[in-house]
Amino acid sequence: MAILTGRGYASVNYPTGMNLGGDPTQALVHATTTGNFVVSLSSVDLGQGLKTVAAQVAAETLGLPYENIIVDTADTDTGPHCMGTFASRGTHRVGNAVIMAAQEAREAMLSAAAEELEVDAEDLETDGTGFIKLKGSDEKKIHVVDLALAAHFKLGRTISGRGIFLKERSYPVPETGEMNPDSCQAHACTVADVTVDDETGVVEVTALHNVYEVGRAINPAMAKQQIEGGAWMGISHALFETTEPYYPNRDHGPRDFEEYLMPGPADNAVMESQIIEFPAASGPFGAKGIGEMTANAPIPAIANAIFDACGVRLEEMPFTPERVLRGLDALRATA
Repeated sequence: MAILTGRGYASVNYPTGMNLGGDPTQALVHATTTGNFVVSLSSVDLGQGLKTVAAQVAAETLGLPYENIIVDTADTDTGPHCMGTFASRGTHRVGNAVIMAAQEAREAMLSAAAEELEVDAEDLETDGTGFIKLKGSDEKKIHVVDLALAAHFKLGRTISGRGIFLKERSYPVPETGEMNPDSCQAHACTVADVTVDDETGVVEVTALHNVYEVGRAINPAMAKQQIEGGAWMGISHALFETTEPYYPNRDHGPRDFEEYLMPGPADNAVMESQIIEFPAASGPFGAKGIGEMTANAPIPAIANAIFDACGVRLEEMPFTPERVLRGLDALRATA
């Protein structure tokens, strides 16, 4: 009996968004009296960092510090419309909508600043620290806090903007079936290293090496966390999770989440993750969606690694010790 080692590869491409009956997301941006800008959304942050990304996109577009941005995800009764957080569409749809809303709010901000400074709006720029200034001058400027106060209480001006990004529905060409089902596609490759105990059938994932092409990583640290969190989910799907282990026979299924098997910290693998950037023309600052795809590539990579280690080709998840041992018995029977 021995501990066998194997390595497996898998690559995927994953679409951003879906071909719905139009796939819109809206955003609203407005300034408060204290110079902060509120980004109003109905898009739900599920823990993937959508609020942070929306704030970064708004700050970059407005030309203001990140600290000046407040993201309010409200709800579907009071917020602007969003189709939902699904299909890895969040950053792409929300980011584009926020850019459009922030561009309109920036124009209103520069217009108010031009009136207060008595210059043309076309001659103004933001310096990224909170000042709106005359191009080429360090003296003629106004801070966004002072501008917001002047706009509200002196000029009677509203500094706000609206944005909606719509992916129009694409209909198939009857003769060929050709259509445009998504907005762009991200790509990934995972290499999995595993050990297989040929006496117990236990599989352990010792390392995952991930390379993701994500268009542009608006927040590289969060993108890496998304990749590695998704890879952990891939390990969970591949080796542990099942509600019906003997389906259609429903014996021995978990009755609650205390019995539902998932990996713990000791079951996680060593992770090495790299991000490649090829900006997408339709994405906010070139970003594509990577949310759901991060759990996909590890699963076939682990299956291929098991095959490399012991010759057992598993095609049904999870890859349990029982299935590994049955596969080994079948190989020995035909040897």
